[in-house]
Amino acid sequence: MSTAGQDRTDVTVCAPHSSGPAAADGKPDPAVRAGRWTRLARHLETSGLPFRTGLLSADARYELLIRGRTGTATVLGVRPARAPAGPGPCHRIWVRVQLNDLPPYETRVWQRVSDSDLELMQPGDVIGCRVDPGDHERLVLYVPSAGEATRVSITKILCSGRRADATVLAAAPIAADYGGRDDPVLRLDLELRAWDEPQPWRVRIVQPVPLPAIELVDLGRHLEVAFFAVDGGESVAVDWEASADS
Repeated sequence: MSTAGQDRTDVTVCAPHSSGPAAADGKPDPAVRAGRWTRLARHLETSGLPFRTGLLSADARYELLIRGRTGTATVLGVRPARAPAGPGPCHRIWVRVQLNDLPPYETRVWQRVSDSDLELMQPGDVIGCRVDPGDHERLVLYVPSAGEATRVSITKILCSGRRADATVLAAAPIAADYGGRDDPVLRLDLELRAWDEPQPWRVRIVQPVPLPAIELVDLGRHLEVAFFAVDGGESVAVDWEASADS
């Protein structure tokens, strides 16, 4: 049956023939393939089409840092990722994003990160992000300055915070792609009691839990925690070593 009268558009995509230099074994040079990958990513991005890995060009990152919505991101996991040749190694970073007028959501970001910044982007760390207002899955992560930081690091809380006793009310894993190579990341609902606070208060925190300490997060168990202020959990950290010894 003829389809000439139907309102239909068929699109055929043809792969270009290789025209670059070949290696001694006859296969295309990897550097040429990487260059084509980079050009393809830039072409798709400038055409308004998202690249599958989400790795943004330098120009796109700069634009997001200037015009994107400001938010915070809790790091849930970090993995090395393949990417075209470029300045610095690429990582796939799994984060939980918080914007002022939206409920938190989780996404994965492919981004080049320096070694110094990567040390501050480990599971449990809270970092800054700039989010595309039209596409909340498109964002740039960065280590906030001291004046911009909205939450102190777990290490600083444990070193300088006040101490409290915490009862586990609920525990749920949130790192669904956990592969056994890193500490699992859990969401913990806790009730805290401190000797210098008149009333107990409840918090929700997201933190990596050392594998030997998994048994400590059973309902009703008591943990030793450190905190700076009575809040919803922004300044609370579990001292797993002290909890295991208690």
